Amino acid sequence: MKQIKSIVILVKVMHESINFAYQAISVNKMRTFLSLFGITIGIFAIIGVFTILDSLEKNVRESLESLGDNVVYVQKWPWSIGGDYPWWKYMNRPQPSLDDLAEIRSRSQFAQSAAIMLNFRTAIKYNRNSAPNAQVKAISDQYDEIRSFDIAEGRYFSPFELAAGRHIVILGNELASELFQGANAVGEVLKIGGYNVEVIGVLKKEGKSALGDDSHDNLALIPIDFARSFVDFRNVGLTIMVKAIDGMPASELIDELKGILRTFRRLKPVEDDNFALNQVGLLKQGIDNIFIMINLAGWIIGGFSILVGGFGIANIMFVSVKERTNIIGIQKALGAKNSFILLQFLYESVLLSVVGGAIGLFFIFIGTTLVSNLSDFTISLTFDNILLGLMVSAIIGVFSGYAPAWKASRLSPVEAINTKT
Repeated sequence: MKQIKSIVILVKVMHESINFAYQAISVNKMRTFLSLFGITIGIFAIIGVFTILDSLEKNVRESLESLGDNVVYVQKWPWSIGGDYPWWKYMNRPQPSLDDLAEIRSRSQFAQSAAIMLNFRTAIKYNRNSAPNAQVKAISDQYDEIRSFDIAEGRYFSPFELAAGRHIVILGNELASELFQGANAVGEVLKIGGYNVEVIGVLKKEGKSALGDDSHDNLALIPIDFARSFVDFRNVGLTIMVKAIDGMPASELIDELKGILRTFRRLKPVEDDNFALNQVGLLKQGIDNIFIMINLAGWIIGGFSILVGGFGIANIMFVSVKERTNIIGIQKALGAKNSFILLQFLYESVLLSVVGGAIGLFFIFIGTTLVSNLSDFTISLTFDNILLGLMVSAIIGVFSGYAPAWKASRLSPVEAINTKT
């Protein structure tokens, strides 16, 4: 019975607080608007930043997943995020080569697949349509076993075509649309590097990648032995991709590849590696640190607006206490306890603060909807961020309203009733 009575009292307090809060909003609209504006801006700033970062982080991590946690990239340059980059150490390193690939394939016990690829840009022409600076990716066999994609039209390269360096190409979805304007591309002949090249396939649309060039939508795939006829491999960056066998940690594959390449390149024990073994895990660690710093910056930026909004809520509550001094006195004369008065004003303060936060969240929802509809970058306001915004608003309401609520609860009934407001 005691618990039921307490619940009833709490409900009555909340009901009265809602009524008073509604009166404060409706009677003093401008004052209330200015007081809530700081909370609205603060929540908009903090949750807006978090919403953008969460969406960006999701896209980045999905792009990193496409690179493969169990894939090691043999390259000239090591990956790095942030900090000083000692490029002069790596400038004279040799590029990975087809000979390196052959050695890895013949000696590695931990590699399931190994392929080599080369990215470069050149003009691609079809009749009067052209892509003057199109990205081309020259690949070897086993590339499709490491990097997954789907064929929308036509087919993939056969092992014979890759080995023979046939003049054939598979186009990304958007590049095919740009060159052929929606017409069927398979079987048509276009020019790459001055050579006539037959289109044998078109890839299924993947969508934009947060890593930029990782998406296949805007590139052309050709056999790497065909690329050798018009690209000087000494002046471009080759990459060997090695996928570990199922269940094999990438770290063990890295150790094995390090031994194979040091032996093949005849490096002495005292000499440093003249190659880099890159893996997605290195990027993930750097990205985690970057997002932590940006999240902290978001809290700092929004925190100032929240602080201003908190003072606004405190101000409106002090005014509310003054305007309702007589009512407080009557309530106390009728037996209302200090805790009842305290909770009444605290609930009102929290309600006003949450209203300001909810308005900020509404503006974020409108903004994310517009951005998602008008661009290729998808931003979504998650339930976690909504909950965080409302919780921060409620906490600010508690801290901002406590002093006015405490002052109201300590008023003398006689003095309060006789006070002129």
